Amino acid sequence: MSTSIMWFRRDLRLADNPALCAAAGSGEVVPVFVLDPHLLASAGRRRQRLLASLAVLRAETGGALVIRSGDPTEVIPALAAEVGADEVHVSAETTPYGRRRDDAAAQRLAESGSRLVATGSPYAVTPGRIQSQEGRPYRVFTPFAREWRSHGWRRPMPRPDVIWATGVAGDRVTGPTHLPGVGEAAALKRWSEFLEQDLAGYGDRRDRPDLDRTSRLSIALKYGEVHPRTLLADLDRRRDQVDPASIDRFEAELAWREFYADVLWHSPRSRWRDWREDRGQVRYDHDPELIDTWRHGRTGFPFVDAGMRQLLSQGWMHNRLRMVCASFLVKDLHVWWPHGARHFLEHLLDGDVASNNHGWQWVAGTGTDAAPYFRVFNPVTQGLRFDPEGEFVRRWVPELRHLPGAAAHEPWRHPDGYAREYPPRIVDHGVEREEALARWADQGSAA
Repeated sequence: MSTSIMWFRRDLRLADNPALCAAAGSGEVVPVFVLDPHLLASAGRRRQRLLASLAVLRAETGGALVIRSGDPTEVIPALAAEVGADEVHVSAETTPYGRRRDDAAAQRLAESGSRLVATGSPYAVTPGRIQSQEGRPYRVFTPFAREWRSHGWRRPMPRPDVIWATGVAGDRVTGPTHLPGVGEAAALKRWSEFLEQDLAGYGDRRDRPDLDRTSRLSIALKYGEVHPRTLLADLDRRRDQVDPASIDRFEAELAWREFYADVLWHSPRSRWRDWREDRGQVRYDHDPELIDTWRHGRTGFPFVDAGMRQLLSQGWMHNRLRMVCASFLVKDLHVWWPHGARHFLEHLLDGDVASNNHGWQWVAGTGTDAAPYFRVFNPVTQGLRFDPEGEFVRRWVPELRHLPGAAAHEPWRHPDGYAREYPPRIVDHGVEREEALARWADQGSAA
């Protein structure tokens, strides 16, 4: 019986895993995950979440999962030689670093007579496949999403029968052995609950952080505990049962994830640089004290502060708040977006460089959008609209829990608004909005 290796990365599941199906067809399978120092250095609090997911996957493989630490381009070829594997199976990687790593690993494997076999990817449609009729990548979301839906995707694959190889030594890894909501089974359970309880009306309620009606599956998607094809297939089966607007809206959220991965595929430099090169002359400020105030949710704008405190506490933030908080840093404090993007990636358990950094650029006006710089989110009106009774603010800003209803969004309007030491506003939004627009106008005339 031949032996192959299943090198898990962003696909920590057994069902709907094309790479695992390919490995299972080759005989005995050695499952492995490599703790890459390069990736762990920027993982922040995601490291503990990753270790918890690996603990679940190890249990699902009957204890066979091998965990080793080091440079994967050295660890994987060494493991292949150790177990006599001719093939190492992976889900295709699409990030700039992942592509370089896999190219190097494939070359090292080839030198010893083995090969790297890539099957599937973490996306419904692998980045790079969606192109315009002229053969060019899409620069705007709407036409991309239209073509993405037209392209379609394969049906989910069943969980294969795998003969796991046992007895292969791995590193001793200390970390949480269990966290709530971690792993493939937990992700599928949460998805089932969302379909039954929250999908109907999602189109109208998804922007309401006070209602908490989102799927919360972004973390599971980050680690590949569930594949987007699984979600898309289940949505398709419910088209006759749920309002089409809600299904289309959820599909669009998945499409945004795939769009940003596609943007990064075609433009690797946009990972930490402005995607729109013509927007590089905007004047930015860098006041460490103001940035730190924003990081800790002490800006004096309740909706912003609630979102930033949720991030610090949960390692997650509602998407509406991500946009509002990002806009405040870039447009009200005039800070270049990478400073905020790095803070988000340090704390977000679902931190994904493609979605996070291009989302920041969308807000900043340097990314993929037709008319971006006019967009300046008003942190007060956003709160009044999407948290109309102030429930979300009171949940995360205890200094304002004494203010009823919408009053929590505007403590400066009430005699006892600052009775519990909530900080005053650090800027005048109206003034800073005009300043942001003026800076963009100056940049436009300079260009």
